[in-house]
Order: sequence, then C-alpha cells, then structure tokens
Amino acid sequence: MTDSRKNEPKIDADEILGGIVEWVSIESPSHDGKAVNKVVDHVEGQFRDLGLKIDRTPGIDGFGDILECRTPTEWSQGDGKGILVVAHLDTVHPIGMIEKELKIRREGDSIYGPGIYDMKAGGYIAYYALRHLVRQGKKTRLPVTFLFIPEEEVGSPTSRTRIEEAARGHKYALVMEPGRDGDKVVTSRKGVGRFTLTVKGRASHAGVRHEDGRSAILEMARQILRIEAKTDYARGITCNVGLVKGGTGVNVVSAECTADVDLRVPSPELAEEMTHWFLNLEPIGKDVELIVEGGMNRPPYQKDAGITDLFGKAQAIYREIGKELNDVPLTGGGSDGNFTAALGIPTLDGLGADGKGAHAANEQIYYSSLVPRTYLCSRLLETLE
Repeated sequence: MTDSRKNEPKIDADEILGGIVEWVSIESPSHDGKAVNKVVDHVEGQFRDLGLKIDRTPGIDGFGDILECRTPTEWSQGDGKGILVVAHLDTVHPIGMIEKELKIRREGDSIYGPGIYDMKAGGYIAYYALRHLVRQGKKTRLPVTFLFIPEEEVGSPTSRTRIEEAARGHKYALVMEPGRDGDKVVTSRKGVGRFTLTVKGRASHAGVRHEDGRSAILEMARQILRIEAKTDYARGITCNVGLVKGGTGVNVVSAECTADVDLRVPSPELAEEMTHWFLNLEPIGKDVELIVEGGMNRPPYQKDAGITDLFGKAQAIYREIGKELNDVPLTGGGSDGNFTAALGIPTLDGLGADGKGAHAANEQIYYSSLVPRTYLCSRLLETLE
C-alpha cells in the first residue's frame, strides 16, 4: 500500500485492534440496557479524555443511554453545520457468547468476537481516526459530532428521533456500519417494514365438533402464502414471514394465531404501496377476523446527487493509498443511515472494518482492513468542508 503522506505519524493497526478488542470484550445485547451502558461508560471516558463535549441521554424502555460527543468549537476551522458520525454500541449476541462460539481470537487475517464486525470495530475506528488527527495537531474543517446508539439492532426505537434531529443540524453523515466485500462502502439501502398479523378464529374440539371450529392457523397459513407471493425480486421487494405462533393444543381447533413479517423495499413509492397493501389485507376464510398492525421501520436510503458527490470524495481519498473504493449495489440490510439519508443529508455508510459473519457465530473482521478504513475515516473528517 502506497501512502503519499509518508512524513505523518503512521496509523497503527495493532493499536487499533487493541482498542477494538476492549470494546468487544464488554458484551452488550440490545435489550440489556445495563450491559450496553458498560460500553457507553467506556466510550464516554475515551472521548472525554480526548477533550470532546459530552451529552449523555438516559435510556428508556430498558435500553441503554444515547451518547453524543462533540468537538470543541476551537478544534475546527469553520462553524455551522458539520459532520455527524453515527455508530451503535449494541449487538445481537446474548451475554456469554464471548465464552462460547465467539471467543475473541485471531486466526490469520481474521479476528473473531461478538459484535466485532457489526459494529464495534467501526465505532472504534471513528474514535481512532479523530485521535489520529489530534495527535498530528490537525483540525477538522467542520465541527464533528459522534452519536452512539444503544439499540440499533432492534430498529432504534428510542433513538430515531435523536438521530434525525442531529442529522438536520449537520452537512454530512458518516455511518460506521461494517464494510462490504473488500474495498466497498454502502451508498443505498432498502427500506425496512415490520407488520404483525393476528387472526382470531373459533375454538372447538378437533375430534367431536371439528365443524364448529374456525381455525386461526389455517387462515394464517393462507395469509402466509399470499404474503410470501408478494416477493418480487425484479422490483426489489422481499416479504418474509419470520415468526408464527398459534394454537393451544393439538386436539383443539385454534382460536388465535399471530405472525410477524419483514418487508424490504428500495423506494419510498414502493414503501407506500406495500404498506397500503398490508394494512388493507382481508380474511380469506369465513367467520375469522384479521388484524394487521405495523408500518415502515426504516425509510429507503437512495443514492442521490449529494451521496454520489460524497462517495467521489471518499474515492479520491482512498486513491491516496493506492486503493480503489467501490460501493455495493442496493443492500437489503437497514441501518441508522436510512434515517439520515431520507432527510436528504449526504450519507456514506459501511465505513467500518471489512469482514463477514454479521449476527452469526463466525462474526469476524479482517486485520488487513484496519489501516485503510481508518485512513479513509480520518481523511474524511479532516477534509470535508
């Protein structure tokens, strides 16, 4: 890798990895607010020591705290709207995974651990990138705000408003979600919808009075076939019935059944179309009731002119180290970048470490990606204006 800025202090991959491991060692499943706050404590201390202004909002509904860290006014060359860096500190993994399938370990280029790829490595890279500038005595051209979210993995239900409020006050958004497939970042994401269907039927004895019953499970089965048939890869629509629960006994015609559905769509128009379709579903069988609740959880994140320009700036930075940056096609995974991009804020996502195994027992990052990704983040903080 050729670095055209040879006289500057080097970015230390081992130092980055050590910091990442510290964050990963503190397990933080989304629904365990106390566990998440242990990571928040650690991150807050690091940013406070760096000299940033701290604003910590207590969590609600059992979730962890929201942490906001802002560079002092005198640090940047300009004022006004600046750069919003977004990361989340929660993971999908339950407490104890670090002692089982996801023991922290290095095997060649891969380093394993719960949440290391999605996305504690990215969050730490953002911290290190700013610290790297501070060590060099450099200032950013714009003020920078770091926003750490405690419950992104469950849809950011308590932090969405805060994310959107912060985004409106900034010129750019950099989202430290995992990198993709080598030297790739994310410039568009599908919108995410969540719907719950409840069918109410009529219970009866399955052997003696079967004809008197109205099976909620049977109705739900019909609805599931209808819903899954709405998946249309050509239009970018996917519908997945992921959870189903119903019945009270094998010898009882079921009186109630529920199903949870995941929807992904690439555009606001399709989000509106599919939301209307779901909320207007009607029963297929006789004498049963169907209730549909839900809506879009994350709006679609589309690559517009502002995002294209920001991506071009990132590509130019990556070429400084002799590498070519690309973006992935429209991805089905959602992030907090969906919220910032939907507001028209130029958003660059997937800036974290490259790796694989998000949400899985083989979650890992690649050591070889740490320096390039940190360089990219540091130079974006330094040069965006």
